[in-house]
Amino acid sequence: MPAKIRTAVIPAAGLGTRFLPTTKAVPKELMPLLDQPLIQYGAEEAVEAGVERVVIVTSPGKEALERYFSLDLELEQRLTDSGDADRASQINKVASLAEFSYVIQEEPRGLGHAVLTAKDAVGQEPFMVILPDDVIWPAGDAAPRMTEVYSRFDSAVVAVEEVPLEAVSAYGVIDPEVMEDRVCRVRGLVEKPDPNEAPSRLAIVGRYILPPEIFDCLERTPPGAKGEIQLTDGMALLLEDQAMYAYQFHGTRYDGGTPLGLLKASLDIGLKRPDTRDRVREIIDGLTGP
Repeated sequence: MPAKIRTAVIPAAGLGTRFLPTTKAVPKELMPLLDQPLIQYGAEEAVEAGVERVVIVTSPGKEALERYFSLDLELEQRLTDSGDADRASQINKVASLAEFSYVIQEEPRGLGHAVLTAKDAVGQEPFMVILPDDVIWPAGDAAPRMTEVYSRFDSAVVAVEEVPLEAVSAYGVIDPEVMEDRVCRVRGLVEKPDPNEAPSRLAIVGRYILPPEIFDCLERTPPGAKGEIQLTDGMALLLEDQAMYAYQFHGTRYDGGTPLGLLKASLDIGLKRPDTRDRVREIIDGLTGP
């Protein structure tokens, strides 16, 4: 039986330059999408998939991430004393989602290097990687379903979505062998292919289940032109020795890594959530007319 996926790695060491000047003081991952920050959506999705430990890869100056997921008993007590038990419960819920730990990526050297930084924290077991910029709604069809695919094939699993042909050059793209509905075996990986040479339109997005052997592959991955170690390159090395599968999720992926992408996600998810849809519709109609 495959080992249980107990750990998720969330890379959060980036500078967040697209959100400057705000990110001089506030980590991009704490920018709010409706009523909670981007990174919390990723953490909750991991927990829904059965994860017990979350390793956040951060960088100097982003200590606010650790404070966010820490207990704040004084604040909790003040809210309780003031009669705001609901908010006190929300504060407690964030800290108790999982066991959180933090590792520092001293300099931005690519996603592959960020994952490699978590090697000692993960140990010799399979793990999940969730990119907080990629918000998937509803989350239950992404990471939780990927763990089911992993448990059946005991191999690495990546999340994919079909993108327009003209957009494939912005992604890592798989060469798929269809196994069943929404599940493919990965025959190859191409990073940012020319649209005329892309093996498919199935692009890898920010959800991965990887075996511990990926760390050796990343250590053997040469840096690219910008000195960055790409996760896709390490996965291509892994694919030489191990099988890999792809799961095409049903939900919608939002790019929370840009201000307008985050705004779109907030509005669209706000319209889908039963507790917010009416008010969000009123706001939109008030701005634009019915």
